[in-house]
Amino acid sequence: MNLTSADPNISEQPARRARRPAKQQPGVDVSASSISSSPLAAPTVTTGVATITHLTEKLAEYMNEADLKKVKEAYRFSDEMHLGQVRKSGEPYISHPIAVAEICADWKLDAQAIMAALLHDVMEDQDVKKDELIERFGAPVAHLVDGLSKLEKIEFQSQIEAQAENFRKMLLAMASDVRVILIKLADRLHNMRTLEVMIPAKKRRIAAETMEVYVPIAHRLGLNNIYRELQDLSFSHLYPTRYHVLAKAVKAARGNRREVVTKILEAVKNTLAAAGINAEVYGREKTLYGIYKKMRSKHLSFSQVLDVYGFRVVVDSFSHCYVALGTLHSLYKPMPGKFKDYIAIRKLNGYQSLHTTLIGPYGTPVEFQIRTQEMHRTAESGVAAHWLYKSNDANISDMQQRTHAWLQSLLDIQQQTGDSAEFLEHVKVDLFPDSVYVFTPKSKIIALPRGATPIDFAYSIHTGIGDHTVSVNINGEPAQLRTELRNGDIVEIVTDTNSRPSPTWLSFVRTGKARSAIRHHLRTINLPESIGLGRQLLAQALDAINVPGELPPALMERLLNESSAKSMEELYADIGIGKRMAALVARHIFGLLGGESASAPIEHTSSKELDPVTIYGSEGVSVQLAPCCLPIPGDHIVGQLRRDQGLQVHTGDCSVAKRLKQKEPERWIAVKWGTEINRRFDSRIRLIINNEKGILARVAAEIGESDGNITFVGMDEDREHVLHQLRFTIQVKDRVHLAALIRNVRKVAGVNRVTRERA
Repeated sequence: MNLTSADPNISEQPARRARRPAKQQPGVDVSASSISSSPLAAPTVTTGVATITHLTEKLAEYMNEADLKKVKEAYRFSDEMHLGQVRKSGEPYISHPIAVAEICADWKLDAQAIMAALLHDVMEDQDVKKDELIERFGAPVAHLVDGLSKLEKIEFQSQIEAQAENFRKMLLAMASDVRVILIKLADRLHNMRTLEVMIPAKKRRIAAETMEVYVPIAHRLGLNNIYRELQDLSFSHLYPTRYHVLAKAVKAARGNRREVVTKILEAVKNTLAAAGINAEVYGREKTLYGIYKKMRSKHLSFSQVLDVYGFRVVVDSFSHCYVALGTLHSLYKPMPGKFKDYIAIRKLNGYQSLHTTLIGPYGTPVEFQIRTQEMHRTAESGVAAHWLYKSNDANISDMQQRTHAWLQSLLDIQQQTGDSAEFLEHVKVDLFPDSVYVFTPKSKIIALPRGATPIDFAYSIHTGIGDHTVSVNINGEPAQLRTELRNGDIVEIVTDTNSRPSPTWLSFVRTGKARSAIRHHLRTINLPESIGLGRQLLAQALDAINVPGELPPALMERLLNESSAKSMEELYADIGIGKRMAALVARHIFGLLGGESASAPIEHTSSKELDPVTIYGSEGVSVQLAPCCLPIPGDHIVGQLRRDQGLQVHTGDCSVAKRLKQKEPERWIAVKWGTEINRRFDSRIRLIINNEKGILARVAAEIGESDGNITFVGMDEDREHVLHQLRFTIQVKDRVHLAALIRNVRKVAGVNRVTRERA
């Protein structure tokens, strides 16, 4: 997935020509004439000629002559640089930068952003240096263009790494100047509008990338118009047959429901006017992708999706929103549980409206969105409203602050992230669109992704609070740290300065900030353990393919250069935490020594098998005992190298381990228990008992007599209240100790059965 690619519509070009001084090209119109009526219209393009007529007309509405002159200079330079280039459609390539600039002009972005939109491909396609752009157009424009250009001159280990690094570069540029992503979204929008000329496979790849990355970014920044259009365009290229079938069905339904829509519109307008409310009321059709997603998620046919149409009511003031709501509820009956107040608690991207679903004529559910003019501008234009409306409106300024906070979180994640692929993973998590709103004990609202836990909440407040979290109270009651938070929860975090993050937190946290902070802590605090484990694993892998353990300094230097590691310690640590596979690094070293290629497949019939890694149970968090099966000394065990989480040990018969091994067999290694183990291990047992007085006390006493330590007790009862099921987590020395304890517990009166509990 090429996340910051140049225009995919560009066709194959002859060798780049010698550059000459920029001047206006013959036949290219740079004068103003008529303005496009479409809010995001493509530029006027004639055969072989692109014109900036519409662009200059739009800019003249809000830009002074001095800025217009700078924009025209940028256009002439871009036209000169792209001279001779054509798109797949046969249009001159300059038509694409003009279209991108026109979309930015619709947001009324400033002259620097419009210039950068016109120049956004010159560094990447025509090898124009950043210094030259600084000299011609100033540093701010050059920085914007640089942020939009992908990294061409760096060698990467893989295409995925290159793509992730390009995306990281773009997002970090966006964190310092949000105009970068606005121009990039305009660029992506025009490319998606003109994607028809591409081959099907490339259309699907670009559409999937758009849906996965750019659609969530548009939503996160509150750019609703682009969000909706990019969704539908991506849907049309990912599933063309479904798109056309659904479009045909919506068109037919549009005619059938016109009478209902007209009747609702008239009734609502008359009722609001009678109540003295000045309002604009208009119908809004759901996007095709929105309808498709609802059909898929709720397993509905098209005929069952009744709320294809919705209505927007735009009023003059904040108080009229609620008056209009009451008026509509008196006109049509509201559906229970279908009211949401996004004015009192706005969405993460600053969106505000009242949402209610009413039972309209003929029993049809109809959704209404009620908002003020200012809320409407923010809902449609999001962060771009800062440029669209130069006002002191509180809604817009608050939304800007929220956007700034999110952009700042990108920088925080960047500082704690090991590589670009991990950074991209964290950011994608934070782009998750659904939100849950919870409160601090002081009634401050915190917005988190749906499914977030108290650990996410703690890290959203401050990294130090997250690192030292020990427990949580939700609505005044103790709760588990993995509890999913719900709207309205009051969350109180209990901390301890001696507490540290647990690797198990990574299995349930949802936010990128929490995930990156936990991984950063595990990497830094447990670095010596990870280096030691990695050194041992690599030595075993080298020994298995008959490569001597001592490597020449020149070879180590070459290995570090080709693996992008700063030192051998970093390489060992990457192996120890599962980020790199020891067998692959060993194969690379073998290739550097003159053997097979580093990319050659790893044979399982090596000259000798890898020696098992010895487990003592006291290695720290670089080696973890799997909570699903809780292995203890004496069990047959296997080890899984998990990315960024080190080695996890399972019992050989663990059902979870068997499923994971089928997915990634290369990540499993042989492990064995050490001979000198001086600690106790958790194990779970399950008892079926009679419902008798004193039975729990007798069982607990016997476990104590058997030298077992109880850390957890749970109880389930059957429907007839005759038998109970007791579940214990106990600490034992090894498998022999556990077997003796189970034998002793079986002898307790009232105990019918005792078994060891596993996944």
